[in-house]
Amino acid sequence: MLDTHSLISEDAIFTPEQVLDNRGRVAIFIDGSNLFYAALQLGIEIDYTKLLCKLTAGSRLFRSFFYTGVDRTNEKQQGFLLWMRRNGYRVIAKDLIQLPDGSKKANLDVEIAVDLVALVDYYDTAVIVSGDGDLAYAADAASYRGARIEVVSLRSMTSDSLINVADRYIDLEMVKEEIKKLPRSPQQGYGYRPLVDLGPPDQVSVEH
Repeated sequence: MLDTHSLISEDAIFTPEQVLDNRGRVAIFIDGSNLFYAALQLGIEIDYTKLLCKLTAGSRLFRSFFYTGVDRTNEKQQGFLLWMRRNGYRVIAKDLIQLPDGSKKANLDVEIAVDLVALVDYYDTAVIVSGDGDLAYAADAASYRGARIEVVSLRSMTSDSLINVADRYIDLEMVKEEIKKLPRSPQQGYGYRPLVDLGPPDQVSVEH
């Protein structure tokens, strides 16, 4: 009897690893606040040069977007965002809104979702650096348009609904040594602070 499985294995053009690495043009969508709190839980500070290299992984980069709330009067944050713009990132910023309880917040889920879908004809793989379940619908819509979806986030802060629509999921815990900032690592002395009052990391809600 013909062993079909063996025949397919012998004649396979690509190995499973090669299929996973066949990413085409890559677009990266980073939820700055979500990544900040994930890094806080991991006890590291992100080196954004290393992060960009890790997420691109030798593929052709279409564009890397970084979404964040901003305080225009905060010079240190403005310096950090200027550094980001000059080092491979397209920064999408939204002014913080003062809430009735005195906290400040800027939600950029809509901006990320719109860009995911609007730009789908220009990339082959979307790398979503966020665990926010609100992005699941847009990610699924992009996948139906032919895009491959990769999600990179901390598992404890990641919605199952987002993982379920992804073609590949990477836990930040597994790559933290590759993306963490070392002492005196060059980033002009700027560190990212989202200036968004979400409470301690263990209180950041994740919609499943």
